[in-house]
Amino acid sequence: MQKTSHILVVEDDPEIGMLIKRHLIANDFKVTLARDAPEMDRLLASNRVDLIVLDIMLPGEDGISICRRLRATGAMPIIIVSAKNEDIDRVIGLEVGADDYLPKPFNPRELIARVRALFRRVDLGGVASPIESGKLCFEGWEMECRARHLFNADKALVSLTPAEFNLLQVLAERSGRVLSRDQLIELTMGQIGASNGRNIDILVSRLRSKLEAGGAPYQYIRTVRAGGYEFVAPVTREG
Repeated sequence: MQKTSHILVVEDDPEIGMLIKRHLIANDFKVTLARDAPEMDRLLASNRVDLIVLDIMLPGEDGISICRRLRATGAMPIIIVSAKNEDIDRVIGLEVGADDYLPKPFNPRELIARVRALFRRVDLGGVASPIESGKLCFEGWEMECRARHLFNADKALVSLTPAEFNLLQVLAERSGRVLSRDQLIELTMGQIGASNGRNIDILVSRLRSKLEAGGAPYQYIRTVRAGGYEFVAPVTREG
């Protein structure tokens, strides 16, 4: 039997919360509402949750702090939905670890499209393709594509968000090729118009920081002026 994905919506506005819940349920998702961080924490402690839709302006701990805290302990897929719709708000949301950022007001169909796109990237319960089920190796590092785990040269797990893993996989699979930001958006996020080049720059910056913290001896991802990005380490495939 196919699993029903469970989405936790953290939203203090009852009307918006119910609107989101109604549309997600109509699209065959299981949905639970939380009004603030303490309620979210209680639900996460006692339920399997596959994705979080997170408001920023919450009473008590705000969504940015929540996102940063969740990201520090795991790779839970997170979509921020917020009335804060300036570019800097989007940048901050992505920098603290959100996988996507949708400004309010929004078309519920766009939210559904973004939820589905994120689930595709995470590949929750999906059947892996031959490439996805293999292993990518570079300079002692290993990417287990089906399990979506990255291990450094010391075999220690390096925690990546779904968006970071997806981007690293796309780059590593095309080692030695320069990929434009538009190509990376298409290859990592589908074609729902959900992102822009700045989001790719932020993801690359986060990836570089995590690779460096994991012991990478140099920048595996090179910036190509007016071109895009290139994964420069030699990559082999196993499995």
